[in-house]
This record gives sequence, structure tokens and C-alpha cells, in this order.
Amino acid sequence: MKKANKIFWSFLLVTVAFAGVTSCKKFLDRKPLSATLSDYGSVVDGQAIGMYSVFNSWAGFATLPWLDFNSIRDDDAQKGSSATDGAEINTEFETFQYTKDDWATNTYWNDHYYMINKANQLLYFADSLNLTDDASQRNVGEAHFFRAYSYFELVKAYGPIPKIDYFYTNAADGVRPKSPVADIYALIDADLQAASTQLPASWFNSTTGQNPFPGRLTSGAAKTLWAKTYLFRGNWAQTLALANQVIASGQYSLLPKFTDVWKDGVGGAGKNSSESILEMQAYLGSGGSPDYGSFWAVSQNVRQGGASNAWNLGWGWNTPTDVLETAWDPTDPRKAATILYSGQSDGGTATGGYGATLPAYAPGSSLDQKYWSKKVYSDPAMRQYTGTTTSGYPAWINHRILRYADVILMKAEAANELGDGATAAANLELIRARARGGNNAVLPAIPFTTQAAMRTAIKNERRWEFAMEGYRFDDLVRWGDAQAVLGTLGYTARCNYYPIPQKAIDLSGGVLVQNPLW
Repeated sequence: MKKANKIFWSFLLVTVAFAGVTSCKKFLDRKPLSATLSDYGSVVDGQAIGMYSVFNSWAGFATLPWLDFNSIRDDDAQKGSSATDGAEINTEFETFQYTKDDWATNTYWNDHYYMINKANQLLYFADSLNLTDDASQRNVGEAHFFRAYSYFELVKAYGPIPKIDYFYTNAADGVRPKSPVADIYALIDADLQAASTQLPASWFNSTTGQNPFPGRLTSGAAKTLWAKTYLFRGNWAQTLALANQVIASGQYSLLPKFTDVWKDGVGGAGKNSSESILEMQAYLGSGGSPDYGSFWAVSQNVRQGGASNAWNLGWGWNTPTDVLETAWDPTDPRKAATILYSGQSDGGTATGGYGATLPAYAPGSSLDQKYWSKKVYSDPAMRQYTGTTTSGYPAWINHRILRYADVILMKAEAANELGDGATAAANLELIRARARGGNNAVLPAIPFTTQAAMRTAIKNERRWEFAMEGYRFDDLVRWGDAQAVLGTLGYTARCNYYPIPQKAIDLSGGVLVQNPLW
């Protein structure tokens, strides 16, 4: 798998010229694929859909490099798969021996800067053509969001980075030195301010009673991402204000059951649900065709070597660790809904399973992981429907990127840091009440006693609620807890930021300089 990705994902560095208009590999979902330009009413809508294509399918956003940076670096997730598949990832991301030149970091950097230039391209054309109609302004809002999202991912990963807020086709125009982190955040703020006003609250069509564009960006997505950027900067007042705006919009609600969030079968309740604020879209039709799928869940599903094995459902990356399994209170229902055990029943519908029993754990053989992420566990009915019952790669599973539970916990954290313990406790309880599923014998409410105690409770809640979703490493860093939690794995303070890819530095002719600790 590693070699295939090396070949497929060519280097698209910040100093390489980008094509003026690139074709879409995959569109957002089934409806846009059959739509025409007149359906959208904007001359730049095709460019906007092209950004969704990159977002939904390119490796830096959707598969292994994203998992390496956002999940595998924490203590609760590990590379997984077989020992020889992507073995270098163990060294680089699990023991924090970062490298300056590897397919994962190069792809992560390249893909995000490619998206940035796609956004800059749309903004350039919209401005040049003076497109002020509502449809075009929605597309402009989408470009602002995707640029902000990409820069937020990059600034978390690398720290100071080149700020390129203009479209270019001449390679030399893309050569820029790093900008301070504060300047990157200023651009993110401006982009998300624009996106919050230009994007609709919903794409729901009251005439048809349907949303023709599931997964398309909304003002709620912009405000949620904006709140998260303030959370990472410790700006509690702005975090709280934006979280309150998302809540007051009335567009979102928690699903009744935690397991509902991950339902992805035919008519699955979790896909684009009321809890979803932003999801990468994936679709796989009957017989496996047409395929507008995603490798998000494919990259993480159960891996049993041999194409004919019934449990060869994916590449097997991003698996839970013994640390997570041991630390998690077994009375928390989310544990059984998050961790899938080799050699055991999947728990049936009560825990998000389907009544199947996994093959036994066999180290060094065709099934050498003890645990798997249940949040991407594929429905056997969908494998049957898509004709992928053997080696049933689940390309139909969406990636839940922003969900309403995060808004509630961001509000709880911000309120606590601002001295409002009652609001913090009330919002923490919303998440715990849903998690306990009506069983009052588990997950008791946590009343406010001290700010420090509530802070610890919120940290723990984020760990259990978002386990295996790629939140924890960045949370540990922003809390200042990474050294204490990850130090025994090799983490030091310089590991907050990954080194800039050496190929980007070389191609810049020395204009772009390496991070000082590397």
C-alpha cells in the first residue's frame, strides 16, 4: 500500500505551477453528478465542486497522511495493518522520529497547498468577473472555507508557513518565505468571517422537502471551524460566542444514541444526520458501480491478509492501542461502540455491531491487530448491496469531520475557562447523558466543584467521545499535556511541529527555511 501511494500521489509542492482549471475526479454526491451548470446558476460552481473532489478523495485530506498527522501520533491510536505495511510510519509518527522527506509529510503539505491554490483560483475569477449574485457568493464562501480549513491544518502541523492568498500559474510566483503563525490565523479569521456570511444556513429545499446537496458547506460549518481555531488559540470568549451562534441556529442536534452517529448502511441514520456539521461524502452503488467513493474508511477497516478472506475489509490502519483499551472505563457504552475486538462478537445492534464474530487475533499472520476502529465498521448489508462481500472495501462510508458534539464540548471548555462552571457542567452533561443511553447506573453527572476539576472532566470527555477520530494529539498539544502523556513514546517539545518537507525547501531555492528545531 505504501508503494502504491508513493507512485499515485505525485509531488505537488507550493513552488510548482498549478493547472489553470483541473477536472474533478469525483463530485460531491449523486445529485451533482447529473446536474448541469444551469442547476447551480454560477459560472464558478464547477470550480467549487472541484474543491469538494479534492477534499473528499485526496490522500492529504482523506486517508493515510491525514491519519498519520492527526491520529496515529497520539497515545490512543497506532499505525495498525501488518508490521511490514508502511513500517516507517511506526518510527516517524509513533516514536516521534520525524523525517524531512517522506511520502506522508510531502503529500500532506502538497495536497493542502493544492487546495489553497484551487480556492485562490475561484476567488480570483469571481473577483475578476465581478460576480455578486447570490449563487456565486455562495461559491466564494466555499472557497474561503476550504482555504481556511487547509491553512488551519497546515499551521497546526508545521507552525509558520508560507501565506499565499492569491492565484498564480507561474511557479516563481509561488515562492514565498514562511509567515508568522499570527499572520496565518489572521487570514483564517478573515476567510471564516467571509464564509460565515456568504454560505447558507442550510441547502434544504422547502419545495421538494429534500437537501439536494448533502455535505455541502454551510454557515454553521464555517462558524464551527472558526470556533475551533479560537479554541486552539485559547481565545475563550470568541470560542464561546461562535459555539453559541451554532447552537442558536437550530440547525443541529445530538442523535439519540451514540451508535446512531456511525450507522452507514442502506438508509443509515448517521450519514448527514442532524449531528453532522461537515462530512466528506462517499457513495457506492449497487454492484459497486457507479463508484464515487472514499478511501477514508477503506484505509481503516479490518485487514485480513489474502484477497479471498471474508474479513479483508480494508487496509487496517489507525487501530486502537492497549493504552486506550485499558484506560477506558468498561461501563462507558462508547467503549464497546468504538473498539472492535479480534476474536470476539461485534456486540450486535446495541453497540453498533451486526451480530458477527471476528477472526481470532494472530500476531504475525493474516490478522495481527487486536483491535479495530468500530467507527468505520462496515455494514454486511451494504457489502451485499454493493457486491463487495469478499474483500468488501467500504468506499461508501463518510468521514465525520465536524459534528455537533464538538460544539457542545467546546462551549463547555470555554465556559469553564471563563469562570462559568454551571454552563460548563450543563453542557458536559448533554454529552454524558447521550452516552449513557438511559442507563443511569453509568456515567453519572459531574457537578461543578472547581475549575481545575471541571477542566480535567472535559479533557477526559473529549478523549472518550472523539476516540479514533483524530482529535487527541492536537488537544494534548494545545493543553500543554503532550510531554506528560507522550514523553515515554519519544515526544519532546520540538515535536509540536513537523519539519517542513525538504523537497519544498529545495525547490524554493532557500527562500523557504526549515523549522528552527529541525
